[in-house]
Amino acid sequence: MQSYGDETRPLAALSLPSRIVIGVAACAIAVVVAIHVAMMFLHVAPSNTLSKQQGALISEYVYPEYEQNWKLFAPNPLQQNIAVQVRAQLRTEDGATRLTSWTDLTARDGRAILHNPLPSHTQQNQLRRGWELFLNTHNAQNRPIGARGELSERYIRRIVMLRMDAEWTKGGGRVEQIQVRSQTTAISPPPWSAEKISDKPMYRVLPWWQVTADDLPKGATNQ
Repeated sequence: MQSYGDETRPLAALSLPSRIVIGVAACAIAVVVAIHVAMMFLHVAPSNTLSKQQGALISEYVYPEYEQNWKLFAPNPLQQNIAVQVRAQLRTEDGATRLTSWTDLTARDGRAILHNPLPSHTQQNQLRRGWELFLNTHNAQNRPIGARGELSERYIRRIVMLRMDAEWTKGGGRVEQIQVRSQTTAISPPPWSAEKISDKPMYRVLPWWQVTADDLPKGATNQ
């Protein structure tokens, strides 16, 4: 008869410090998973005493990375391509100012995803979800609605500076202000459809934002 007792020997053969490290790591992972599940449950569950008391904390954890919506399955799903574009006003080393051209961050994400069998969450969702959060927390005049509106602005600024700061300042100088806009283009209907849609892009241009030290990538300075 074959014995299966040997299967437990590798763990038992580990030294006591190794087993302690493994046990602590397993407990830490379990705690993190439990916190995540609890936060997501409180976010989607009907309003209750705990979610009301900790609403701000739950929102900060969920938005914008874990926010969910049903646009794919809605009666009128999205039929537009939305591209987020940025430009900057730079202060060069000789004290002059320079305005960069527009950079299409969405197009860059698209090229990174193309032919990539395992695109990252950042490439697929970071910019898109950040922009959706901005739209949902601002009015038509681009003014923030509540605390989440200000949070979304900070999030967009940090995404832009994380991706563009090194490129914009590689010749020296610093970024003083950034401007973000969206370009919305309707998706053309299929050949068999009689629907007529304009292919003219529409732009939503945000005001200039002053760049602060909090917006810069870790280790960068804005002097």
